[in-house]
Amino acid sequence: MSFQVNKDMRIGEMLQNDISIAPILMQAGMHCIGCPASQMETLEEACMVHGIDADALEKVINEYLANK
Repeated sequence: MSFQVNKDMRIGEMLQNDISIAPILMQAGMHCIGCPASQMETLEEACMVHGIDADALEKVINEYLANK
C-alpha cells in the first residue's frame, strides 16, 4: 500500500514522506512550502490560508500517489 495524505497531516510530514508532492502543492498556490512556519501547518490549515478546497487537494495528491 502506498503512502496517502489526509487533511490533518502537517505539510512538513507530507513532504518528508514524499517530496514529489511539492509541485502539486505549488501548482495549487502554496508557493511558501519551504518556509519554516508552513512545515507545522496541516494541509487543511494551509488550504484555509490560501483559499483552497482541502478535500479536493487531498484527493488530487492521493490520486497522484496511487498512480506513481
